[in-house]
Amino acid sequence: MWNEFKQFAMKGNVIDLAVGVIIGGAFGKIVSSLVADVIMPLFGLFIGVGAFSKLAYGSIKYGQFIQTVVDFLIISFSIFLFVKFINRFKKKEEPAEVVVKVDRTEELLAEIRDLLKEDKDFFKKNETS
Repeated sequence: MWNEFKQFAMKGNVIDLAVGVIIGGAFGKIVSSLVADVIMPLFGLFIGVGAFSKLAYGSIKYGQFIQTVVDFLIISFSIFLFVKFINRFKKKEEPAEVVVKVDRTEELLAEIRDLLKEDKDFFKKNETS
């Protein structure tokens, strides 16, 4: 069981996923700071509220919720642009030609079918004459 786990953990996909999660977490912190410290205060000043995250109705902190939604939208859009940028540089794979290997028996059966069809057409022509 230990060997199977080591094989699973050392596969390239698992390591790539781990690196992606770590980088994504760090990127998320950067974008969260951008939203919380730059965008939302400017937006709050623009609408005349001040600190947008402090908006609340009783214990419901709807300002913080709106800030989190904006944070999510910016992160998801940034990741979309990054993936689109990376996909541009990936080598475009040409579709491989599919070679259909036909068994000799199938070839012979197809020839017999075609000959029978020709004979049937021949007899139909002669019956009408």
